[in-house]
Amino acid sequence: MVNKMYDLSNKSLGKIGENIAIKYLKKNKYRIVEANYATKAGEIDIICENKKCIVFVEVKTRKKDSLVSGVYAVNKKKQYHIFKAASSYISAKNIKKQPRFDIIEVEFDENNNCAQVAEHYVDAFSQGGSYAVF
Repeated sequence: MVNKMYDLSNKSLGKIGENIAIKYLKKNKYRIVEANYATKAGEIDIICENKKCIVFVEVKTRKKDSLVSGVYAVNKKKQYHIFKAASSYISAKNIKKQPRFDIIEVEFDENNNCAQVAEHYVDAFSQGGSYAVF
């Protein structure tokens, strides 16, 4: 999904990516519950849900042709902080749905001044599971 023109002097690249990811999730029938949920343990970019799961989404925005994919920035330490924040959210809101952890990569094209979702890694990692399964 290619989006409108952006003025990077007014918005950070990360915020642009999160807005693109939210639009993408809505289009794909996810209900957005919260954005930028923060605790002392960590932050979750987007919390959404579908019929089966409560989904904690980490958004990584990169400029087109970046050498390193954003998904690699979600290392064990970052995952740990996401798990802690998700656990806090689940407890505070008494969530009964199965949690899932996704990563959405957004690509920003400076030449055309537009952004789009490049990849949605569903169930990208799990607590106690293998490291960053994608």
